Amino acid sequence: MLVLSAAEIEALLDLDALTDAVEAAMIDLSASRVSMPPRVAALVPEQEALLAAMPAHLPSAGALSAKLVTLFPRNRDCPTHQALICCFDPATGTPVALMDGTSVTAARTAAGSALATRLLARPGASQVTVIGTGVQAGVHARALARLPGVHTIRIAGRDPGQAQALAAELAAAGVPAQAAGSVEEAVRSADIVCTTTHAAHPVLRRDWLRPGTHINSVGYNTSGEGELDTATIKDALLVVESRASALAPPPSGAVELNRAIEAHAIDASHVAAEIGEIAAGAVPGRTSDTQLTLYKSVGVAVQDAAAAALILTTAQQRGAGTLVTI
Repeated sequence: MLVLSAAEIEALLDLDALTDAVEAAMIDLSASRVSMPPRVAALVPEQEALLAAMPAHLPSAGALSAKLVTLFPRNRDCPTHQALICCFDPATGTPVALMDGTSVTAARTAAGSALATRLLARPGASQVTVIGTGVQAGVHARALARLPGVHTIRIAGRDPGQAQALAAELAAAGVPAQAAGSVEEAVRSADIVCTTTHAAHPVLRRDWLRPGTHINSVGYNTSGEGELDTATIKDALLVVESRASALAPPPSGAVELNRAIEAHAIDASHVAAEIGEIAAGAVPGRTSDTQLTLYKSVGVAVQDAAAAALILTTAQQRGAGTLVTI
């Protein structure tokens, strides 16, 4: 079995290739060419946390994998998301690789947002605001900075010091990042907004958004209201990875969508499309430059499978990783 560390994965991953791999996986998911059961989880209520299992079979990528991921939102000295991914030979079921899933989760989530931005942001969109200062915020800034036309990434969060630190780290790596004075000010000037928090209450307000703004929301929790306000959800063209996953109760679904449905602000039909349907050209995406568009991500297992297959192939080509016998 090949074992791959986080450092090895980060060295092997190409964000552009990963975005293309995630796009192919999303198209296959919407076309029912994958096997992906609902996410299940063991809850750790004393920590408001969970341990989830996410298996998937993605035939087009030759991928059969399962991710075990923990979400401990109170963590401060270690990541809130931590994970392992095990890859199996789809012909025999033999385990062939074990890899750090924390870095994979961060990268594939940002790749999904980059894909959604590519498909849904209005032409000429150049100003990105990232709300959050954790791992997802950093990877989102790096991924969206690679998109054509994007020239400014503003980092905003509840702790100005952390926003400044992340912006400085990104700028040192060549990302055109700067810290914002406040979340509201950063959102009001943005063409694209990424919310990457574990907030139980909205960090984004509808009246802050300019006409034509595109939003990527990847924050996840199992309680509270979530990081988006209902007015934003109601007014936007709503796109998800999977209707079944996004609208399911926790631990699979989006708390913001569930709360909006419970409040009778929207119903299930408000989901306009899956991102794979738009990528395949089966349904339209944005229809005007003033339309508000929202990609609400909950993370789906075929994204992990696509990323793991890409990493495993590259590792084998380069002779990376450590072979162990179990």
